[in-house]
Amino acid sequence: MENILLKISVMLVPGLMAITCHEVSHGFIASKLGDSTARSLGRLTLNPLKHLDIVGTIMIFLIGIGWAKPVPVNFNNLGHPKRDMIWVAAAGPVTNSLLAILSALALRGLVGIAQIPAASQLQMFLDPIALMLAFSVYINLVLAVFNLFPVPPLEGGRVMVGLLPYRQSVAYAGIERYGMIGIILIVIFFPRVLSYVIAPPVYFGLDILLGPNVMGFLVNNTSLKILGIFPF
Repeated sequence: MENILLKISVMLVPGLMAITCHEVSHGFIASKLGDSTARSLGRLTLNPLKHLDIVGTIMIFLIGIGWAKPVPVNFNNLGHPKRDMIWVAAAGPVTNSLLAILSALALRGLVGIAQIPAASQLQMFLDPIALMLAFSVYINLVLAVFNLFPVPPLEGGRVMVGLLPYRQSVAYAGIERYGMIGIILIVIFFPRVLSYVIAPPVYFGLDILLGPNVMGFLVNNTSLKILGIFPF
């Protein structure tokens, strides 16, 4: 029970921040490009309760990937709907990538401090923060990679719709009504299949962002091994 509570405490804040910022970024860019739907519905807020999807949040704790309620965007309100759809869609993965980079920089600094002998007395305070930052890097990389899959309604699919010629883009957009059902079924019932696709680019991103020093620190972290929430 204690491990479960610790696991939730480590994953909750970075997990909610990742999916909340992801959704807000879509609405923010849409607002800048002419569609105020998200703003009028009060969805341009970092309050996670406005974006919370119960199933998507539970999935974060169960399989390490989740989702929030999609921010509504009326593409017909955009100045150039087909072109602007690309920027609105790309905002989510770009935001998650930036959060992963910022978390990695903070974690590098924290690990550097933790390795100073004089900081040994602060270890009990530094460890939880390090775990949260590590999970922030991980979950944001996972969301960025996952959402770049070229399957509507994921962002990669929306980008493809925006890039394809009109006739092909209309046909490709038609996948969206079935795409989300298929994605949810894969996430819930076949998570290992999903991990085989996501793992290589996520591992590559972790290696680049964290470097051998931080990765070594995480691999040797006892709490990390007990919790079992990272793929290190």
